[in-house]
Amino acid sequence: MASAEDEAWESFIGDIRPRLKELVVVERLLDHVHFIGPEQKEHIRQRARAEGDRAAADLLIDAVTRRPHSLGWFRAFVDALASSGCDYAADIMQEKLPKPDVEAENDQCVRLIQILSPGLVGMKTEEVCLHCLSRGLITAEDSEIIKAETTSRGPRSGARELLRSIVRGRPGWFSNFLQILRETEHQSLYELTGGSPDLDKEGENCSSLKDEANGSEAVSKSPAAADGGCDSADLMVFAVTEDPQDEAIDLYAGASSEYEPLPKSLEPSQPDGTLPEGAARGPETTDICLRDYQMEVARPALEAKNIIICLPTGSGKTRVAVYITKEHLDRRRAEGQPGKVVMLVNKVPLVEQHYSAEFLPFLKPKYKVERVSGDCQLKISFTEILKKNDVIICTAQILENHLERSNKEEDEGVKLSDLTLIIIDECHHTQKGEVYNHIMMRYLKQKHKNIKWKKEQREPMPLPQILGLTASPGVGGAKNMKKAVEHILRICANLDASSIMTSSLGDYKKQPNKTTLAVEDRIEDPFGDVIKKIMNAIHAHAKLSTNCDLGSQRYEQWIVETEREAAAKEDHKVRVCAEYLRQYSEGLNLSNIIRMHDAFGFLNEYYEKEKNKKMNPDEEHKIQITDTERFLFNVFKENKEELQSLAGNPQYENDSLSKLRCKILHEFSSREEARGIIFTKTRRSAIALSHWIQENSKFADIGVKASYVIGGGDQSVVKPMTPAEQKDVLKNFHNGDVNLLIATTVAEEGLDIPACNFVIRYGLVTNEISMIQAEGRGRAEDSSYTLVDVKNSGVAEKEWVNEYRKKMMNKAIKNIRSLNQADYEKQIIDFQFQAIMEKKVRLVKKKQKDMKSECPSKVKFNCRHCSQHVCNGDDINIIENMHRVNVTEQFRELYIAREDPPLHERPLDLETKGLIACKICGQGWGVMMVYRGIECPCLHVQNFVVTLNGKKIAKCSKWSELPVRFSAFNYAEQVRQLASSSDEDDTN
Repeated sequence: MASAEDEAWESFIGDIRPRLKELVVVERLLDHVHFIGPEQKEHIRQRARAEGDRAAADLLIDAVTRRPHSLGWFRAFVDALASSGCDYAADIMQEKLPKPDVEAENDQCVRLIQILSPGLVGMKTEEVCLHCLSRGLITAEDSEIIKAETTSRGPRSGARELLRSIVRGRPGWFSNFLQILRETEHQSLYELTGGSPDLDKEGENCSSLKDEANGSEAVSKSPAAADGGCDSADLMVFAVTEDPQDEAIDLYAGASSEYEPLPKSLEPSQPDGTLPEGAARGPETTDICLRDYQMEVARPALEAKNIIICLPTGSGKTRVAVYITKEHLDRRRAEGQPGKVVMLVNKVPLVEQHYSAEFLPFLKPKYKVERVSGDCQLKISFTEILKKNDVIICTAQILENHLERSNKEEDEGVKLSDLTLIIIDECHHTQKGEVYNHIMMRYLKQKHKNIKWKKEQREPMPLPQILGLTASPGVGGAKNMKKAVEHILRICANLDASSIMTSSLGDYKKQPNKTTLAVEDRIEDPFGDVIKKIMNAIHAHAKLSTNCDLGSQRYEQWIVETEREAAAKEDHKVRVCAEYLRQYSEGLNLSNIIRMHDAFGFLNEYYEKEKNKKMNPDEEHKIQITDTERFLFNVFKENKEELQSLAGNPQYENDSLSKLRCKILHEFSSREEARGIIFTKTRRSAIALSHWIQENSKFADIGVKASYVIGGGDQSVVKPMTPAEQKDVLKNFHNGDVNLLIATTVAEEGLDIPACNFVIRYGLVTNEISMIQAEGRGRAEDSSYTLVDVKNSGVAEKEWVNEYRKKMMNKAIKNIRSLNQADYEKQIIDFQFQAIMEKKVRLVKKKQKDMKSECPSKVKFNCRHCSQHVCNGDDINIIENMHRVNVTEQFRELYIAREDPPLHERPLDLETKGLIACKICGQGWGVMMVYRGIECPCLHVQNFVVTLNGKKIAKCSKWSELPVRFSAFNYAEQVRQLASSSDEDDTN
């Protein structure tokens, strides 16, 4: 039960809650509030990012006042406010309140800044920021945020952040701000905010006006000068001819460490979509102004035509899409028709990015904007979200799922006719097998049905306009111009595009300086020699021989095939040796990319993990260890000390790492402010390179602050990053807490990464699309693009091929654009009919495959390691058409459960509890899944040798490859059995 004092504090906070909501900076404050749990903090942060500080402040205040209270909670909250720079809020909490007239005057000053913000954002942001910091109008942290915002989005955006910061200060800030405008030679802005043009002496008063927005027109002198009010430069008389809400900044709603642009843009965007410095514009300016090249590519879409916009990474494609969206909705509204726009993305982090950075700021409050993804916290259905909003940003799979539901005539379905504009981000993915293409095939089928219906004088079904966005459609592996043109035309056909729009960026184009750093082979490689010695010993033990170079790609392919064949033949010696050889091969490759120390750590981790599977003293059941496994354990143990010793000798490090070290040192020592990205091939190398940089004092001495960002899928043995973790790293990269990002290809495409002045591709070359995406990350002036070669990678040759394909792609697009429109349309229609027919053939094949004609009893599963019989297909049930589980009593006797942190999070009703493994040999079989409170062993088919109709299947990596329909999991029946079993136990 709360004390009387606690109740009094709760009541007091309730009284001042409206004022607190305006003054606190939630993200910053949370760092200093230690009596709120981490989960609750993260929930509040998510609210701040999605809806702004006011909405999040409500949650925060609820959390602070929630019972039971910890000792000293009120004092701790006051201290947190003070520590986070919310001094005025801390004053109010301590009842150090200004006089009512001073507080009213302060409110008027805030309102005046809000109304005059369109003119004020033209200030010299950096100079004004410096003066505001020296006079205490903003904190050092405010200053850092303003600088980061200025760097990433331009001076005008930084000015908006500055205005938000100063109005949160104690009363008296306004006169100081006016004086700063005078001192920094902003005479016109000084006069705009009420300063007299003839005022020569600091502290003289000028005419004032109580806030017109509040309905008062009386001019008076403020009596609050002695109390630190705003009267030393009172508010001038002016007339508001237009609704100030149309142009004014919401000075409180945006107060957040998340850098969001303002709801209304007053300048044309930079090539990377940022706002440039320029003269202040009046209220008559348009909401979003496009540069000439952006307007050129947008024009056909503004005429309601389907097009593809092909512009380089960083040229403002998304801003163009927002402009087209707004014009589309405005036109529909003017015609008295509803408008419904869906922006489709292919990665979950892009949903929040496009929502918060582009669509929401520029379209609110005129239109309702929402986002939906697998990570979305909204609990209502997608159909309801679609009904209630004008613009929805979502992953493509969500829309496809609901289009399929409509096809099956389910209630929660969505039809293409419900939409009026579909924007497809990274539209070069609209190809066979991709979810974008599934959606567009529905569109094309209906389009050609409409043509038929018109001939039959039937009413056609309305179809949405299509807008595709891409930096590069690529050439699809084409070796000649004809095939390159065909590849791009197929994408145009799939998107039903009337044209593919490109434009010269002219002076806005920033082409990075490109270099390739060749590497030399080690003179000596004793670390690699020891690994090869171990591999040759394993070859001899398993009686294996190969002509492939150890560690090469051909060797990798050979060893994978050897393992599969051995599993099918139940040759356990060869199978387990092949598994170990694959790990040693990867370790050998890693030693050519990262430190030998990290490569050794990878091998040692694998050795310890396998040894613990067999020799874990904590497990009651003893796992069977074969002679081959003993040999494999011993051969590593015998060489472990030598490997560890060699791994610590920098004399033998690979030359690639030396070249990378020199390049990083050069970039950071030759630039005043360096910011760069290193692209690498694997998650493991990204993490290892990040640790190498963080642990090297030479990098720290020149200001290198590194972190890594990797993918979110769970295909790798390396723990993936969650979208929240990715977002945190990218946020730190935005604000300068990180200035060197080490990334896998996840950062090449789409993700909102600020302008970099150097990009390094470290032993990584994929295709021409990835190359163009990576080049586009170097957006800053005088940026560089460096390719660092790595042994056995052949990256220099591959990069040359990509350069050739890039030129071919640009020429192919030029050829397509030069086609006669009639010829272009004829080819498009031909490709569309071809795509529709191919889709029909695939559907027939899929239906035949989905018939699952084989009886479950005809499939058997044996442990891949020890070959013991595990179960038949009759024992397996399927949950949600996805998870294959075996809940039989017989199966329960065959496995042991182990705790293991899951690589990824699952939905709440599909929790992962740990691993399950063979009781005899320790081979992993899958995971223990908790489905709605019931433990269900979930099997991974690749861990078994599968026999179908007496024939062993050597390669079976997916359940979908088995032509068997397993019975659905009966949750109610399982609950009944568990309850019955529990009753029997109680009776006994």
